Amino acid sequence: MTFLMVLAVTVAACLALRTPLHKWPVAFYVLAVAADVAYVIGVEGLLPRVVMGPLTLLMGKCVLSLALFVVVMYIGVFAKGSKVHQWLKPVRSELSIIACILACGHMAVYLGSYAPRLGGTLGVNVVSALVVALALLVLLLVLGVTSFAFVKRRMRTDSWKRLQRWAYVFFGLVYVHLMLMLAPAASQGGEAAVASVVVYTVIFGAYAALRVRRALVDRRADAAAATRVPELEPEDCAA
Repeated sequence: MTFLMVLAVTVAACLALRTPLHKWPVAFYVLAVAADVAYVIGVEGLLPRVVMGPLTLLMGKCVLSLALFVVVMYIGVFAKGSKVHQWLKPVRSELSIIACILACGHMAVYLGSYAPRLGGTLGVNVVSALVVALALLVLLLVLGVTSFAFVKRRMRTDSWKRLQRWAYVFFGLVYVHLMLMLAPAASQGGEAAVASVVVYTVIFGAYAALRVRRALVDRRADAAAATRVPELEPEDCAA
């Protein structure tokens, strides 16, 4: 499946480029914006097929952005002392911002393609997918903007943390949107659609289970640390 290949390459790229991404994030943001612009231009037929082919593969179905979001999601399931967490946690916000920028290009084309049809009759599945897409767009903009370091610094820590918890809602709606888009073809026995449903369900289902497990493990560890009796220092035992 295409998504699994893109995801594998994305994971490798995130690990290999984590240092330059941390040092020069703006350069990567510019590249993401350039990809959006190129995709929108290409949809209008202004780019050669040799260029539009890879862009359609990566951005037409939001595959690259989704792969980055999956990386961002799964960073949270690893223990804080683990190698993966130490490698990728410092660039989690940067990866999220890049994913948001790339998703905006996809959404601009996606929503624009449905705009002329809003006055006509749309199926329940299409209307539902559009409603979810609009909710995703709002969350995407809010979460993306507040992921920038200069915005985070201007917010209260507790307020920022509460807002970022909406990321779980965002991830859930992403899965719902994917299922709504794949449902018609999957219900008719389309092999590619059925395979996609299985892959996305496994990825998101495993994340949900692992994230709950990580939260429980961390909570137990915090509770144990809070109730642990501190060892007496030698001077505390002196008469």
